[in-house]
Amino acid sequence: MFNKIKAIKDVRNQAKKIQNTMAEISAEGSAAWGKVSVRIDGNQQILSVKIDDDSMKDKTKLEEALKEAFNDAVKKIQRQMAFKMRDMGGLDALKNLGM
Repeated sequence: MFNKIKAIKDVRNQAKKIQNTMAEISAEGSAAWGKVSVRIDGNQQILSVKIDDDSMKDKTKLEEALKEAFNDAVKKIQRQMAFKMRDMGGLDALKNLGM
């Protein structure tokens, strides 16, 4: 029984370590020729949004540009996360978590 409790604690600690590592990386996505940008971290939390004043004139275009910038940032962060997970042991790290 104590082995299971220790294993659960180890899994929780490893998951927290991965989450902290992901929070340390970030990526910026942009759209509308760089007039709209979004920066996110590895936990996909938005860190910043920048919008050029000219983009504020057309709400529909701004909404589309924000979606594109966010999707661009997500693609970039996913790529970085894949490399980071590989560096941390890849699938072996997940196996250590019991996955």
